[in-house]
Amino acid sequence: MEGQSTALVWILNRTAEELNTSLKYNLSGLSQNSEKHQSYIIGLFLSCLYTILLFPIGFIGNILILVVNLNHREKMTIPDLYFVNLAVADLILVADSLIEVFNLSEKYYDYAVLCTFMSLFLQINMYSSIFFLTWMSFDRYVALASSMSSSPLRTMQHAKVSCGLIWMASILATLFPFTIVQTQHRGEVHFCFANVFEIQWLEVTIGFLVPFSIIGLCYSLIVRILMKAQKHRGLWPRRQKALRMIVVVVLVFFICWLPENVFISIQLLQGTANPSRRTASALWHDYPLTGHIVNLAAFSNSCLNP
Repeated sequence: MEGQSTALVWILNRTAEELNTSLKYNLSGLSQNSEKHQSYIIGLFLSCLYTILLFPIGFIGNILILVVNLNHREKMTIPDLYFVNLAVADLILVADSLIEVFNLSEKYYDYAVLCTFMSLFLQINMYSSIFFLTWMSFDRYVALASSMSSSPLRTMQHAKVSCGLIWMASILATLFPFTIVQTQHRGEVHFCFANVFEIQWLEVTIGFLVPFSIIGLCYSLIVRILMKAQKHRGLWPRRQKALRMIVVVVLVFFICWLPENVFISIQLLQGTANPSRRTASALWHDYPLTGHIVNLAAFSNSCLNP
């Protein structure tokens, strides 16, 4: 009788433990689902704000730049030509941003072909936008340093060649690494170009660190030239306005692109320390809301470019 009582007590205790474990598991699952749902709602709200406030500025603004300049081709200057090419790259990025900003559950990343195509398309236009912005910074410095038209390098023909080379560099900077990693990962069903560790290092380096360094250097030299113009009081008010514009351009580029590149860099450093986390999408899955916010900030640059 005593043995049966002991067995019954053991069974009851075991059942209670299993119920507690099951309850904790269910509560944990509910808590995780609640957090995911909350992140999804916040992300959707931010996407709607982007679509209502920034998307129209970027989409309509870049179209207006194209319409105005292409309708007056005979009066187009070298800076205008660069603005037209920058507007094309930004317009494509802004249009594509509507797919990205509402891809909250990252469904298309589950399909290797679609994920790779979207990544290639985005990266080419991202590089072209950043490269044109960087080249325009250099061109502005050359224009001020060489008294505009006196420079033999600043001709419309050279500007057209520069635009062609920038587009070519953007395509090569994307397709050349893609060809290499595609060969290395041939036969992998779930391989996606966006998830390659080395590609992300390349993106941070030539897509942010190098361009920002060049932009910062060019504009610091421009500021020196403009400060010297203070001696000529008649030119200073106009150049003071240009100085403000320079500060805005650098700040917009830095503020928009820094969060995403810091986010990617954290992932890359984690992957360096722990090879098991060497996937570019791991941090986005761990912190989806943060990843969504930094993506929105990066797309905002194409809406706010001068």
